[in-house]
Amino acid sequence: MVARAACIEVLVLLLAGSLSAQQTPANTQGEATWHFAVSGDSRNCGDIVMPAVAQGVHRDGAAFYWHLGDYRAIYMIDEDYAHAHPASDIADYLTNAWPDFISHQLAPFADTPVFLALGNHELIAPKSREACTIQFADWLDQPVLLKQRLADDPSDHLLKTYYHWIDRGVDFIALDNSSPDQFDLAQTAWLTGVLQRAADNPNVRTIVLGMHAALPDSFSAGHSMDDSAQEEYTGRKLYAELVAFRKKTNKNVYVVSSHSHYLMSDIYATACHPKEEVLPGWLIGSAGAVRYILPKEHAPGGVALTNAYGYLLATVSPGGTIQFEFKQVKEHDIPPSVVKEFSSEQVRWCFEKNKLDYQVAGPTCAPAVCATCSQ
Repeated sequence: MVARAACIEVLVLLLAGSLSAQQTPANTQGEATWHFAVSGDSRNCGDIVMPAVAQGVHRDGAAFYWHLGDYRAIYMIDEDYAHAHPASDIADYLTNAWPDFISHQLAPFADTPVFLALGNHELIAPKSREACTIQFADWLDQPVLLKQRLADDPSDHLLKTYYHWIDRGVDFIALDNSSPDQFDLAQTAWLTGVLQRAADNPNVRTIVLGMHAALPDSFSAGHSMDDSAQEEYTGRKLYAELVAFRKKTNKNVYVVSSHSHYLMSDIYATACHPKEEVLPGWLIGSAGAVRYILPKEHAPGGVALTNAYGYLLATVSPGGTIQFEFKQVKEHDIPPSVVKEFSSEQVRWCFEKNKLDYQVAGPTCAPAVCATCSQ
């Protein structure tokens, strides 16, 4: 009888434990804080800076790194490449520029996933969108992107330079505004569908849009989608759609871009946008490209920094809000193997001399025409 009672007690405890386990939700990844990293513009000195970015991304435990375009200069031989290959001519450089980017700037990320967006330098002749798609197909069609594309449309087998994927309640949307004809009708129609599904999906709490050039009417307007009539029109239309999306769904919206070679936060807090329509926007063109002078204006209380390399570390909360922190890469962060390959003199040049006396103009719209800026 004692043994039987003991067995019954054990069964009761096991059943209680089983019920407790069923009633207590597992601590899934979506319920924990997590990180991702983003930056862009790694031409000129990217072969030196990007290995240190990868090192920092690993140290920070980021789930992935998102590159927002301009991998190599293309219109000229990048200074890091020229130093490492002094006998190269432009023909040799154009043949090897993108393989060089892969071996020196992407390989250091090892098993950390890397997502690529296109920049305008990827389309400088003789390069093209088609050539870029072929060269970087492994990144543009990696399994998570292929799976998402077919989930959206089982018949969509066309590889594109814009894409999205959903990770732990965040819909990451990579756009292609690398040329003056964007956003074209095909990309706009695709994006409309992505936003509609994100609005209808209760599991999506946040959308993050990543693109090379900032949307129009930012503090970096002089080097952004304000540069062509098509980009300005479609960019303003998208901005208005994002404001409406946030208002209708109460979901978080963030926009990250590069193109201008400095760091800046709150880039859409200009006179072009009423306070209630300002989207959280960051500009992070700090992955190795020649540094620009800061614009004359930036958001009061915001972050504005140039002559500094680095990346944004994004911390995603369980509720879907995201905090961005600039993680600076300094000269002493460059891995010894990189210093050995390129020389300490070239590394020092990249940190001290890789700058340009160029200042990006701000937005031209004034408070009186704010009502039309997003139309």
